[in-house]
Amino acid sequence: MFITFEGGDGTGKSSHATRVVEWLRGLGHEVVQTREPGGTELGQQLRNIVLHGPDDLSDRAEALIFAADRAHHIQSLVRPALERGAIVVQDRYLDSSIVYQGRGRGLGAQQIRDLSIWAADGLMPDLTVLLDLKPEIAMQRMRTGRGRLDRLESLGLEFHLNVREQFLKLAREEPERIHVVDADRPERLVSDEIRGLVEAKLEELQQA
Repeated sequence: MFITFEGGDGTGKSSHATRVVEWLRGLGHEVVQTREPGGTELGQQLRNIVLHGPDDLSDRAEALIFAADRAHHIQSLVRPALERGAIVVQDRYLDSSIVYQGRGRGLGAQQIRDLSIWAADGLMPDLTVLLDLKPEIAMQRMRTGRGRLDRLESLGLEFHLNVREQFLKLAREEPERIHVVDADRPERLVSDEIRGLVEAKLEELQQA
């Protein structure tokens, strides 16, 4: 089973992904937790370039760096884990590329989707959890928790408002895969809803 967590910056993706991983491991499953970019040694180098690299990094170069990371990450880590029967829980995947580079950067959602699917050799998640939160609240969380924002996080409120809108648009386009979870609630309630989604998808896959 391949589970991805999506959403704008500061919505709690990493924290909730970790909770799901701990819960699934407690049930006896082998679980691989990873992220994009940065899920491999090469990916970490590429992540540093994208998030902390030069200000003159072009939008197309940024998109290609993400695609290169994805191609290596899926081939070397994700597919081998899925093939041996593990559950993969991943922080960000191709939906982020479609939203940030395709729509946010204006490179074309379909072009970036095609590039991403080609890089991943067609691999799609079984379940995508989209954590939804107003960017104003998310940005305040990031400043409180981290202080310094990275290159993408610091693009401004208007950019992040558009990111949220585009994520919700993707969810409307693929409701069977992408499930929107309101992240502006106590963490326990958010975690319980996510756990319910994962349980339902596990049961569905076991019956297939």
